[in-house]
Amino acid sequence: MSTDHIRNFSIIAHIDHGKSTLADRLLEATGAISDREATAQFLDKMDLERERGITIKSQTCRLSYTALDGKTYQLNLIDTPGHVDFSYEVSRSLQACEGALLVVDAAQGVEAQTVANVYLAIEGDLAILTVLNKVDLPSARPDEVLAELEEGIGIDTAGALMVSAKDGTGIPELLEAIIQHVPPPSSPSNVPPQAMIFDSWYDSYRGVVVLVRMVAGSLSKGQKVLAMATREIAEITEVGSFTPHPTAANQLDPGEVGYIITGVKDVRQLRVGDTITAAHDPCESPLAGFKKVQPMVYSGIFPLDSTQFEDLRESLEKLSLNDASFTWDPETSEALGFGFRCGFLGLLHMEIIQERLEREYDLELITSAPTVVYNAYTKTGDVISVDTPSKMPGGNDLDHLEEPIATCSIHCPSEHIGGVIKLCTDKRGIQKDLSYLSPTRMMLTYEIPMAEIIFDFFDKLKSISRGYASMDYEFLCFRQDDLVKLDILVNGSPLDALSMICHRDSAYDKGKALTSKLKQVIPRQMYEVAVQAAIGTRIIARVSIRAFRKNVTAKCYGGDITRKRKLLEKQKEGKKRMKQVGNVEIPQEAFHAVLKVD
Repeated sequence: MSTDHIRNFSIIAHIDHGKSTLADRLLEATGAISDREATAQFLDKMDLERERGITIKSQTCRLSYTALDGKTYQLNLIDTPGHVDFSYEVSRSLQACEGALLVVDAAQGVEAQTVANVYLAIEGDLAILTVLNKVDLPSARPDEVLAELEEGIGIDTAGALMVSAKDGTGIPELLEAIIQHVPPPSSPSNVPPQAMIFDSWYDSYRGVVVLVRMVAGSLSKGQKVLAMATREIAEITEVGSFTPHPTAANQLDPGEVGYIITGVKDVRQLRVGDTITAAHDPCESPLAGFKKVQPMVYSGIFPLDSTQFEDLRESLEKLSLNDASFTWDPETSEALGFGFRCGFLGLLHMEIIQERLEREYDLELITSAPTVVYNAYTKTGDVISVDTPSKMPGGNDLDHLEEPIATCSIHCPSEHIGGVIKLCTDKRGIQKDLSYLSPTRMMLTYEIPMAEIIFDFFDKLKSISRGYASMDYEFLCFRQDDLVKLDILVNGSPLDALSMICHRDSAYDKGKALTSKLKQVIPRQMYEVAVQAAIGTRIIARVSIRAFRKNVTAKCYGGDITRKRKLLEKQKEGKKRMKQVGNVEIPQEAFHAVLKVD
């Protein structure tokens, strides 16, 4: 098909603004799915996505649409996630497009991720088509929302479309607007084939499946191709597109979006961001690819059963192909054994990865408390990247620590502004900006340490604003502060999985709260167990878990007190011996307790 008749576009929005529902209506309007096949969130393939009502993986679909001018167009739709933790998925998807549908809830208005996604689209020089969704709701306020878009973001809303993805209002007009306003892809002629991999996954039967955007030339079945980053040469066994079901084709032409299967089994040979070209006539240089993302949150993942260690390694290899923003390295913990130190973009990302490992690969896992990465400067001038407290240099070698700072954008109703400002101040935030999007909605910009954001910041923000506030954050810089390593000791032994790095001013409160929480979740033993929080050699908090006690004096019905004392002393000696050789089993709830400390 001629590139003049191709339109590539993504749907971007804040979470729960109706992206997936709008995609369902576009599929139905173009006849891609029948009434019998139609289900809510049709493009969301994972059970997790349907259960939570969110999009985790970007999904593509090729639609065939006959416009009012009588011509048939090929529409390549990419449905993207809306949560801040999956913004890397959005950025990759946008690089495969020429246009973006900015979907905004007509009742909720502009939210934090709306702004972030618009800036991603502007950076990619995409045509932005504003779509106001849910205009059928009684609480819809389209005029106010359009004013928020113009004043808060600065985009022209003159051609904004009013739709209701739920009942299909405005869908025909939207399809025509896509044809009119999204430019066709440009493709250089007389150059070797170039295809950019913007997504991939592992199929147990067919190997690695890659989603590509054809930038130049064509690739066909049976052709030998070269992956430019790894120099892997393979033969294409199938090319095609999702319509939305996988549909094989003879070749992928310039400007098209589709999938390529080569039978490659090694997940490391075809990576997201790589360029595929013809093996016999390769292009001179690879395409720009994608900006490397830095994980924001680190956590240890360990198998509950040590025999599953190799299974976990293979699962992480396959999952990291599917999600390029996820990183992992081997790690050993005294408390948890052999496992992997994994990097995530946020807490939801971490939760989703753990659930996918357990569901898709049938693993039983323990995760350690999440941390952020710090820069530790030694007295000799070396800089050590610390993504787990166990890597932190000793007190005699350490000069100072730097922590990651994030720029945090918060959108909330003006009536809750006081509580939000207090929360940000309590979390060591520095206010940078405060502006009105409309008479009733405000936008705050704060610089807040990442370590404060990843714990309970989002939950408290939702609680203070009664669920109306939204938040988006991005890494800003590293900044020096008075940070210390807080160790947790159980029965005198340090529990490395629960150690944490925190600000000195909050160390006592966190240590006290954490030890109190652990007292509730660690089961009682036959001897007393001391749970302590320490900074270096100094104990700053302690609780004792009482021992189970047998009443050994029950059989004494009289006589001198020395009889009872003799029995009690004998019991005391036995418990002392037990304590020396006993091991305290720590349940998994203890490792999550650090997240729930108030």
